[in-house]
Amino acid sequence: MERVSIEITHGVADVRLNRPGKRNALDPAMFAALVRAGERLKTEPGLRAVVLSGEGPDFCAGLDFAAFQAMRSGDRISADVDLPPTDGPAKATGQRAAYVWTEVPVPVIAAITGHALGGGLQVALGADIRLVTADAKLSVLEIKWGLIPDMTGTQVLPELVGPDVAKELTFTGRVVSGAEAVTLGLATRVSPDPRSEALDMARAIAQRSPDAVRAAKRLLTARVDRATGLAAEQTEITALIGSPNQVEAVTAEFDKRAPRFTDPS
Repeated sequence: MERVSIEITHGVADVRLNRPGKRNALDPAMFAALVRAGERLKTEPGLRAVVLSGEGPDFCAGLDFAAFQAMRSGDRISADVDLPPTDGPAKATGQRAAYVWTEVPVPVIAAITGHALGGGLQVALGADIRLVTADAKLSVLEIKWGLIPDMTGTQVLPELVGPDVAKELTFTGRVVSGAEAVTLGLATRVSPDPRSEALDMARAIAQRSPDAVRAAKRLLTARVDRATGLAAEQTEITALIGSPNQVEAVTAEFDKRAPRFTDPS
């Protein structure tokens, strides 16, 4: 059975972690499947948005128990995954499984139900937006196993929740509800049906100019100094103004019709 499934409809990719009997836990096959899925979507023609969720009641409960057993003898299961090299900043397999969603050029929306623990939470942090049920359980759980979050979590968490909250969550490993996660900034908003709402959001994004959406993600995701970021804003807006899709957006608005955008090649 495929560890990660992808179904694309009208430019929206429905991506699901597919190991429900194990709460979608991370084993070597799941690490590899997440990276390969993200790499595929980075160059998928006509892609407008991505929804990332888990089959069954849970998003992802973190590392498979076999991984912790292997660690007792100093082994690291993610190190055994055979993947092609990358030019990106994330080099380790676990980092790539989370960071690749940041590299996908269109918005990625994570729909979180049940458990999103440890590495599972870090995968969700790779998304641009996180919708959660109020009773979902999220945790930076690595400290329980004598570890640290090593799948980009130490870099992403402080940006979302602030340094002090990031430290508290990391030092204690406490479990927070979806509702508290929204209050902390760990999630975007509560939804009674995150996957359904995420798909609706993705479809709405898919109706916007793909050039503008991709430019917005580039600018909002980039980690640069202020001067570089402001210069990048001007580069992006200059390229957009008067471009075919921007003209189509204005024309369709005035004509009171649905726009007919052309996807980037």
